[in-house]
Amino acid sequence: MLKTILAISGKPGLYKLVSRGNRSLIVESLDTAHRRTPAFGTDKIISLADIAMYTDEEEVPLAKVLENMKKHEEGKTATINYKKASNNELADYLGIVLPNFDRDRVYPSDIKKLIQWYNILIENGIDNFAEEMQPTEGDNIDDRKEE
Repeated sequence: MLKTILAISGKPGLYKLVSRGNRSLIVESLDTAHRRTPAFGTDKIISLADIAMYTDEEEVPLAKVLENMKKHEEGKTATINYKKASNNELADYLGIVLPNFDRDRVYPSDIKKLIQWYNILIENGIDNFAEEMQPTEGDNIDDRKEE
């Protein structure tokens, strides 16, 4: 599901991929208006499935972070108000959800965006993040036999 949810640089919120046009993608905003607009190749578009968070050991896929948030919040929207929270409160919140996040490379603005995206997804009924973490057939490139 996260593969079809897009973030577009310079545009607020999240968008769902609806269709592909001639030289654009047709996206629908995940807000109350559900407006459909084209997104062009000049826009910086990224799928949520391609995003990861920095930790002290490795990068953790966004789906795992969102799943941790869902467990912490019991499937409801975030209890923290990301607009009014201080930088320390944001870091403490993410520390609960992702204890070993890299405090040098994950900025307060990243945490705010994460919480905002989580709330948008939950409000739109998109909450099955665990399925995004399941490897699909062909994902393992180490299946080759040694010679």
